[in-house]
Amino acid sequence: MNLKPERRDDIDLNLTPLIDVVFLLLIFFMVSTTFEKTAKLKIDLPEASAQATPQVDKKIVIGIDVKGRYYINDRQLVNTQLKTLKMALLKFAGDNKNIPIVLRADAKTPHQSVVTAMDAASQVGLTRLSISTLETSSK
Repeated sequence: MNLKPERRDDIDLNLTPLIDVVFLLLIFFMVSTTFEKTAKLKIDLPEASAQATPQVDKKIVIGIDVKGRYYINDRQLVNTQLKTLKMALLKFAGDNKNIPIVLRADAKTPHQSVVTAMDAASQVGLTRLSISTLETSSK
């Protein structure tokens, strides 16, 4: 009688056919898939009118340099006081309180100078204020 247990050989599982089937399924699904565009939000934009917008010939340009000095229509003011700026705005605006004002400030101008110019225009009653910027150049 043989009491030693019989040695079993380790069973090897060959994974090559399984991997082949998985890759074939992957290729099948990739080829048979249809791609749809995602739904987009539909926006009806207004169309431009054929009528030309009226051009405003007269405007006041307030320039502010790096040191905070004020220029109105390229004329430098005597000083940087609020009172002087208000008087100059009244002189250039005359009776027209609806005249547009363009504020052009240097990039390194102190913010207080810009705020002072905005305050002066508001205190005089000129409310059509816009701030001019430069387009950035592509580098």
